[in-house]
Amino acid sequence: MSSANASVDLTLPVGQHDHVQGSLSAPIMLVEYGDYQCPYCAKAVGVVQEIQNQYEEQLCYVFRHFPLTQHAYAMRAATAAEAAAAQNEFWQMHYCLFSYQSDLSDEALLRYANGLELDMDQFRQDLNSSDELHRIQADIQSGIDSGVDRTPTFFINGVHYQGDTEITTLLKAIKEYAPNFREI
Repeated sequence: MSSANASVDLTLPVGQHDHVQGSLSAPIMLVEYGDYQCPYCAKAVGVVQEIQNQYEEQLCYVFRHFPLTQHAYAMRAATAAEAAAAQNEFWQMHYCLFSYQSDLSDEALLRYANGLELDMDQFRQDLNSSDELHRIQADIQSGIDSGVDRTPTFFINGVHYQGDTEITTLLKAIKEYAPNFREI
């Protein structure tokens, strides 16, 4: 089975609208469409972090929301991540949501926000804001347009990666689809 399908590309280029770790000019652009309630996405967090630790200056990692309808709390969790982003705490909430994936109730989301020392009045307001939902819907639509049908789904330099999320397999695909990648 091929690890990527060159006929399916990322339709929305990475830009200022995205949640990004690393430089937008890095030779490796790794885009993930994920769902905070998906156990496979939670597992992928460690894989991505390991790749980031190995190739930090060469990697730009982007997370886009793709909450699956079968996950009852995924959309609300994505909204909580966006509400935290409004206070420049997206990544802290992102990791918190995956760490405590077994409880994504509203009460838990408020507890996590409080633990991150967010402005709770602002967080509550943003948690119920249509602006946050529009941002998530834009991610979902870009995923649909790019052929995303499950989570996690990765794109490596715009190419749809269709292999598993084990570190060795993903690194092999990165080396194959990122021609400017330098082995460290």
